[in-house]
Amino acid sequence: MHNVIVIGDKCTDKYVYGETTRLSPEQPVPVLDQNRIEERPGMAANVEVNLKAFGINTILLSQREQITKTRFIDTKSGYQLMRLDETPEVGRIANAELKMALMHMNPDAIVISDYDKGYISEDDLWHLCHNFNRPVFVDTKKRRLFQKDNVFWKINKKEYNDLDKDHLPHDTHLIVTLGSAGAIWAGSKFLPQVVKVFDVCGAGDTFMAALVYEFLKTQNMQKSIDLANRAAAISVTHPGAYYLTQKDIESLYGGGDGQNGTQHSGSNAHEITSLVERTYM
Repeated sequence: MHNVIVIGDKCTDKYVYGETTRLSPEQPVPVLDQNRIEERPGMAANVEVNLKAFGINTILLSQREQITKTRFIDTKSGYQLMRLDETPEVGRIANAELKMALMHMNPDAIVISDYDKGYISEDDLWHLCHNFNRPVFVDTKKRRLFQKDNVFWKINKKEYNDLDKDHLPHDTHLIVTLGSAGAIWAGSKFLPQVVKVFDVCGAGDTFMAALVYEFLKTQNMQKSIDLANRAAAISVTHPGAYYLTQKDIESLYGGGDGQNGTQHSGSNAHEITSLVERTYM
């Protein structure tokens, strides 16, 4: 069984479900008649929950301040009417927290889930990656990345487009997820399974958890991305941030290999950018 420390911003994903049958007399907006509320761990906490689903021992290091994302959903149509974010000022990670975690666990990997809310600064990110010699998997919204042989970056298409292209890791250390179009790594495009998408919330966190699990198991990034693609495809067929079940995980290994895209030569930023730009969400 593997040990992983997850570091990053966490939140509570709150879902307010109800029916909308009328407009407000005050403004032309729908009135939601609430019938239930659900709360689930989100962001870095979602990554941790999915890692646990794979049987990985985890420690989560995150902020003490409470971030809440509340989504108001019409149950009849399934449409999200509005999202309300409550984001206080967040304190930075303390060195003592990390030292204490390392005393309690000898991790096989570190996962950094950086939503750029303030818990991890650019300096913190650099030091976390450079002071740990085992695999580090980073999902970040920061614009400047760097190359280090044990660090693997997972970002989405929008985050890639916002990057400082003068500071990119080698393409074998950079995974760009493309939503319904799959993912790109090392000049190769990985096509996802075709599914009916219900909600993309948390799909990137599910992708990261599956990626880390399979890489620690096989040390094979291609197999890891394939599994991560299929895990994310399961996530998006459910409402809200979804946590993989044992049945889901068994289906990942019982369904055979997923589809991989055409192999592309090229490992520089220009060629990766061209591949990303040719892909439509």
